[in-house]
Amino acid sequence: MKNRERVLATLHFERPDDRLPMIEWASWWDRTLDAWHSQGLSAEIPWDGLAPALGLDRHVQFWLPHRTADCPQPAFNGGPIMEDEQDYENLLPCLYPEDGIDSQLQAMKNLKDGHEAGDFPIWFSLDGGFWFPRTLFGIENHLYSFYDYPELYHRMLDDLAAYQLRQLDRIYEIVTPDFMTFAEDMSYNNGPMISKDCFNEFLAPYYRKVIPAIRERGTKVIIDSDGDVTKMIPWLRKAGIEGVLPLERQAGVDVAALREAYPDFLFIGAFDKMTMRQSTEAMRGEFERLLPVMKTGGFIPSVDHQTPPDCPLDRYYRYVELLEEYATRAVKE
Repeated sequence: MKNRERVLATLHFERPDDRLPMIEWASWWDRTLDAWHSQGLSAEIPWDGLAPALGLDRHVQFWLPHRTADCPQPAFNGGPIMEDEQDYENLLPCLYPEDGIDSQLQAMKNLKDGHEAGDFPIWFSLDGGFWFPRTLFGIENHLYSFYDYPELYHRMLDDLAAYQLRQLDRIYEIVTPDFMTFAEDMSYNNGPMISKDCFNEFLAPYYRKVIPAIRERGTKVIIDSDGDVTKMIPWLRKAGIEGVLPLERQAGVDVAALREAYPDFLFIGAFDKMTMRQSTEAMRGEFERLLPVMKTGGFIPSVDHQTPPDCPLDRYYRYVELLEEYATRAVKE
C-alpha cells in the first residue's frame, strides 16, 4: 500500500494490507538534528526529505497562520502582548490575515497530484480556542482571562472561528486533507488546566462552529494536547473531536486503558520517548506494551512528542527498524 492509503485505512479502523503507517508526527528538535548531524546524518537533506532518509513514511503538514509576520511579539516566552479589550482592538490589524495562507495554498496545489496518487497524506493544524488566546494573553494571564474578560474571550473565539471557516473554504477547493489537529495543549501532568464547566462555556461552542465544516468534508479531527488528557476525552468527544495525540507516557497516559474505554477514538503517538535514550531492549519493551492496541485499529504509533537530543542516531535507526517490525506484526498476527 502507499503512504496515504495506510493512513486512511488506519484512521477508519481498517487494516492496511502490509503494515501500519510509520511517521513521526512532530517535527524534529533542532538540537536533535544538530546531534545527528555530528553523528553522520547529512546536513544536506532537505526538510521534506528527512522522514524518507530516516526510514519513515512521508507526510505533509500545513499550519495555518493566525497573525501577520510583523505582529508584536511577547517580551519573553509565554509573555503577554495584550491585556484587555482595547489591546485586542489595537492588535486586530495584525490578526486573522486573509492572505496569510496564500503561499500554503500554492504549495497544496503543487502537492495535489502526489496526494491524490497516494504518495503521502496531507494534514493541517489550526490554533485552537485554548491555544490562540494564550498566545495573546500570555500563559498566566490567559488562565485568569476566562474570569476577568469572559465577554472578550467569547468575542475572540467568534472571530477565530469565522476566520478559520473562511480559510477552510479555500483549502478544500484544492485538497481534502486526511486529518487535522487543533493545537491546544490544555493539559499537563496532573490533567486539564481548565474545568469541564469552563470548557463547555468557552471552547465547546467554538468547536461546534468549526468542526462540522471539517468533518463533513471527510477530514478526521484530532486534538493536540500534551500532558494527561484522560479526563478530557469525554469532553472532547461530546464537542465532535474524533481523536487525540500525543498521549505522553511520562504524564501517566495509558493508551490501553483509553482504547478499552473508547474503542472508536483515534490515537496518534503513545510511544514513550524516554526509552529511546536507554537501549534497544527498552524500546522493544515499549512496543510490546503498545502492540495489543496497535492491533485494534485507529492507532498510529509514534514518538509521544519529539525524539530527544540524547537519542543517538544509530539508536533512532534501530527504533525505526522496531517500528516497522511491530507495525507489520500489528496487521499480520
